[in-house]
Formats: sequence, structure tokens, C-alpha cells
Amino acid sequence: MNFITKISLLLVLIFTSCNSSAQKKEDYKKSIDSILQNSNPKFNGAILISQNGKTLYSKVEGLSNFETKKPLQMDTQFEIMSNSKLIAATLLLLEVEKGKIDLNAPIKKYLPELTQTWADSVTVHQLLNHSHGIVDLQKPLAFKPGTQYKYGNLSFNLVAKIVAFSSKKSYREVAESLFKKLKMNQTFCYSPDKTQNLATGYFNAKNQLEPITTRQITDESLGADGIISTVSDLAIWNNNLHKGKILKPESYQLLTKNTILSQHNFFGKEKEPYGYGIRIIEEENIKYLGHTGLGDGFSSVNLYFPESDISFVAMDNQMPEDADLFYITEFKIKNFLLKSDLIKKNNGKK
Repeated sequence: MNFITKISLLLVLIFTSCNSSAQKKEDYKKSIDSILQNSNPKFNGAILISQNGKTLYSKVEGLSNFETKKPLQMDTQFEIMSNSKLIAATLLLLEVEKGKIDLNAPIKKYLPELTQTWADSVTVHQLLNHSHGIVDLQKPLAFKPGTQYKYGNLSFNLVAKIVAFSSKKSYREVAESLFKKLKMNQTFCYSPDKTQNLATGYFNAKNQLEPITTRQITDESLGADGIISTVSDLAIWNNNLHKGKILKPESYQLLTKNTILSQHNFFGKEKEPYGYGIRIIEEENIKYLGHTGLGDGFSSVNLYFPESDISFVAMDNQMPEDADLFYITEFKIKNFLLKSDLIKKNNGKK
């Protein structure tokens, strides 16, 4: 084989390899498109997959308002519901970094208005990982703090109050100041007089859509469920939070440390590690972190795959009547990503 033939063969191999790589990229887009096209109930929302802050895939399907036929767009805002909890936990850890809050201190120290005896035993840490036992501010604890996991919004209502107490500002001010700093320009704390480009949330009963007219979000619940955002802004959040641009490394480790086990159908049938407002999953040799949100006719999923530096964010403005259908399209996309070439496998190596 002469020199020119060798060079020609090498060029063909390089071209074929590049073509193959480009083909793979297009294949995953086609696969996700197919999942969306075949979704039942029909997916009505926005999806963004990004890597290192750059968009790999984005798609909007459906309507922001079914009565006016206003279409969804990439900058349409959604209630992210329980994905708000990670933001509240992060804001509290920023107060810890300033030396203003001790995670192991009883919550009475920061919420002096609480008169219940359990306020002297429940710690800030236990609020953040749902191991506090509080079921109602006026009732006894359901279990000894730190011994069980019981998910709920009440603890993160209190987390927001602690942030406000420590910062001497309203929770809304503290949260929106961080959003502004991160250039999350479409993200804010909900209030009835500030809806901007917010989609209407719908309850889906056998493909009959009913708009939600009453909201579970109140001024008291902003830390638990009160953030309004877009898929693009949550991708900005991930790109900052998980890459050390908001919290110090030791704070981030506290946020994402396995402190208790919990089960959620979106993440599997087994109990998995839970940190502060975030789940830590190891599946098929792939580690990822994330959470879901549901309510007011909205659902949201926010996942981050650290080995690949990939974010998957999805928001939907219809909530199915059948609980088995919660996050059904997002679940299929997540499972596709876990098997795709986009996500690096750990294979037991650190």
C-alpha cells in the first residue's frame, strides 16, 4: 500500500467516524422525538437537555392556555412545585456558610415564635431531609426526630422562615436576589399579582382538561413549592449549583450527602439516598441527582448527571388524574438517557 493510498484510507476512516458520531447525536434526538410523539396522555410542556451549559436538545409541545390556544414557548414559565425545595436548601446553606445557622441546632433557636415542646428537639438538619416528624404545627410529632423519613411541605415552609430570620430579609428577597445574580431572568417567587408568562395549569381526567383555579402556593409555602421558572433557567441553576458556583465544596457535599433513604416511583421501587431537597441515585452504574415537583396542574423533573455534566429538565402544565401516569413521558426519557451514549457509565471506576 503506497503512501497516498494510506492517507486516503485514513481520511475515509476519519470521515466515517465523524459521520457515525453525528449520526448517533441525531439518533438520540429522533428517539426523544418519538417518545414525545407517542406519549399518552399527550405531553404538553417543555424539555431541555444541556451539557456544560450548552443546549443539546430542546422541545416544546402543546399549549400554554387551552382556552385561548396560546402556544407554549421555550420561555413559558411553569410552577416547579417541589423542585423549589432544593433552592430553599441552598439558600439556607448559604446562611450556614456565613456562620449564622448551625444545622444541628434546634429550630427553636431560629423560630422563637414556635411554642411547641418539639421545637427544642427537632434540628435544622432534620427539616432539610424530612426526618423531623412534624405533621402539623399544633400536633405532637409523628415519630422521634431523625428516626424516619416522611416527605411533606411543612418542613420547607419552616426552612424558608429560618432563611428569612437569619438574613433579616423576606424569603422572596433572598431567593430573587440569587436568581438575579445567576441571570435566571425568568425565575421568581409566585405572587398572585406577578404571573408574567406563566402557563395555566390543568387537571387531566381521561384527556378532559380542567384549568386549576385555586393554588396551593401561599406566601408561607414559597420554600416548599413557590418558585416559578423555565426549563432554560433551571438548566442555568444546575450549571451553577453542581459546578461550585453557588456553594462552597463542603456545603455542596452536605446538600448531596446520603442522610436518609426514601422511595419515589419516578426513581424506582427501592429506597434511595436523600440529601437536602435532592435525591442521589446510582442506577445502571450511573450516578445522577434530582427531584420532581407536582401540583396546581403542573409537574416538573430536574435531573443532573455529574459524570457527563448533563442536565435534563422537563416541565408540564397538565397533571393526570391517574397517579400511575405522573411524569410518564419524563420517566421514559430518563430511562432512554440512562441507556444512551450521552451518559457516561461508571463501570465501577471512580
